[in-house]
Amino acid sequence: MIGIIGAMEKETSQLKAMLSDAHTQVISGIEFVDGTLFSQRVVVATCGVGKVFAAICAEAMILRYAPELIINTGVAGSLTSALGITDIAIADAVVQHDMDTTPLGDPKGLLSGINIVNIPTSQKAVDLLKNCIEALGIHTVIGKIASGDQFVDSRQAKNKIAEEFDAIACEMEGASIGHVCYVNGVDFAVLRAISDSFDDESSLDYAKFVTIAAEQAVRVLCEFLKSY
Repeated sequence: MIGIIGAMEKETSQLKAMLSDAHTQVISGIEFVDGTLFSQRVVVATCGVGKVFAAICAEAMILRYAPELIINTGVAGSLTSALGITDIAIADAVVQHDMDTTPLGDPKGLLSGINIVNIPTSQKAVDLLKNCIEALGIHTVIGKIASGDQFVDSRQAKNKIAEEFDAIACEMEGASIGHVCYVNGVDFAVLRAISDSFDDESSLDYAKFVTIAAEQAVRVLCEFLKSY
C-alpha cells in the first residue's frame, strides 16, 4: 500500500474522489480514505497545516495501514530562482529549519534522539518521480526541502533558509512526516509543486497560484501511481 498525505483538501480531494472501492476511517480527528487507484492500493489523508498535525497523521497511517511508502504531496515556496511557479521540487532529503538547539552546541536542525539533521528520502521513489515528471514535460529540481511551522514570505527569510540548509523549497509538513517515517523504518518521498516564487511577494503568489500548483502535484502523483 502507498500512503499519500497532504496538508489541505485542495491537495488531496481529487485523489480521494478518484479512489475506487473506497473506505473512510477517522483516526485522531483525521480522515483516512483507502481504496484502489491505477491498480495500486492507496490511502489518502488530509493532515492539516503544520508539523504536529503532519506527524500525528503519519504515525496513525503507519500504525493502521502499514504502507510501504508514504508520499507527502502539495505546494511549497521556492528557495531558488531555478524553481518557478508550478515547477516541481523533489526532496532527496528533508530538514526542520526551525529546530534549533544551537545554544547547546548542536548544529542547527539537529533532531535530538536520532541525532540527524538531514533525513534522506527513498532513492527509488525519487528516481521514479523524476522520470514521471520529465515524461509530463514539467521542469523539476531535486534537492533538500525544509519544513517549519511558519509561512515563509520574505526574500530575506528564504535566503536564510536556503543558505543555512542548502534547501531548494520550504513548506510546513514534509520533514516532520520524514521524521516519523525514519523512526518507523518506512520509506518516504516529498513532492511539492511551487505555489510561490523566490521573491518578496510570495504571499501574493500563493493566493493566486496555490490551486493550480496543487493540481500540478496531483498530475505527477497519478503518473507515479501508474508507473509504480
